[in-house]
Amino acid sequence: MLVLSRKSGQTIHLGNDITIKVVRVKGNQVRIGVEAPQEVRVRRGELPPPVVLENDFAAVGGAFECVLPR
Repeated sequence: MLVLSRKSGQTIHLGNDITIKVVRVKGNQVRIGVEAPQEVRVRRGELPPPVVLENDFAAVGGAFECVLPR
């Protein structure tokens, strides 16, 4: 894991298409902005992974398999 220190207003670039910006630091909270292409899913880490629906696989010609978290 790479750990970086950033101040408010500073950014981190991931590849050519993703930018993470520290928007504000207030007390023990950090507000972060993420700029990424629309096809990149961005979600909070405490949320379970999204369930992919059968129609999503059919749209790309794939097989359907749904594994739910325990």
